[in-house]
Amino acid sequence: MALILLNHMGNEENEYIKEQVQVNNPNLDTMEEDILYHFSLSTKTHNLPEMFGDIKFVCVGGSANRMKAFAQFIHQELKLPGNPGDVKDICEGTDRYCMYKVGPVLSISHGMGVPSISIMLHELIKLLHHAQCRDVVLFRLGTSGGVGLAPGTVVITEKAVDYSFRPQFEQVVLGKVITRNTELDEGVANELLQCSSELQTFPTVIGNTMCTHDFYEGQGRLDGALCSFSQEEKLEYLRKAYEAGVRNIEMESTVFAAMCRVCGLKGAVVCVTLLNRFEGDQITSSHDVLVEYQQRPQILVAHFIKKRLGYII
Repeated sequence: MALILLNHMGNEENEYIKEQVQVNNPNLDTMEEDILYHFSLSTKTHNLPEMFGDIKFVCVGGSANRMKAFAQFIHQELKLPGNPGDVKDICEGTDRYCMYKVGPVLSISHGMGVPSISIMLHELIKLLHHAQCRDVVLFRLGTSGGVGLAPGTVVITEKAVDYSFRPQFEQVVLGKVITRNTELDEGVANELLQCSSELQTFPTVIGNTMCTHDFYEGQGRLDGALCSFSQEEKLEYLRKAYEAGVRNIEMESTVFAAMCRVCGLKGAVVCVTLLNRFEGDQITSSHDVLVEYQQRPQILVAHFIKKRLGYII
């Protein structure tokens, strides 16, 4: 009888573990302390389950100011007690990233480009794992260049693709190239599109997002310090991208999608377009217009969060 009870408890524990955020590194189990250096947090100096155990949504974006603004915005949207202006930067002990906890929502900056967001994601996923978080959805909120889309259009990423329009991320490990899939969660993407239909405040599409290594040459811009191609070559490349389903270009989506997929996390990339790259390279909209554009992914994801939490029926 005792054996049956023990097996039953073991099965329950296994199911519980399956629901938790997982890491794909057995070495972590042998470490007495895991220092999340770029967050200024540690498993020994901080009670991570107590601090973060109730997190259900993580929203990340490049700009520290934008992610603080999002934290204040979601504080108001969830009608939480206290002053939204008093949100505290949990990572104030470092100047690498900022982090704000607002109820079940974590808002974090990731800087620009794959290397910066990759470092943040490693420590974020470990943080969620150590905190024993379960059923977490990750969002990247950002800006992008549109491919055949009007400025202000919000793109929900179906697949994050590389410079050859392949849905993969290449990571060099010990001198060898490891290729990882970059398809994102279809259910979350469709749920976000439904939220946009309910809001009816800005155009939203689902499409592929091309991730590049830089803002200028890698994205086919003619206005950088270096340029080795013509206007015609640029437009031909953009046409090929459009035909491959690419609707916007940015610099973080492939590693975000790949790491979410490997660790079994549901994730979504939601970026607003600041210009149509077929029409130019420089961002010429006014500051006020750009600020309003940048709020659009935040509004959409906030609506998603409120629906999931039962604030909206």
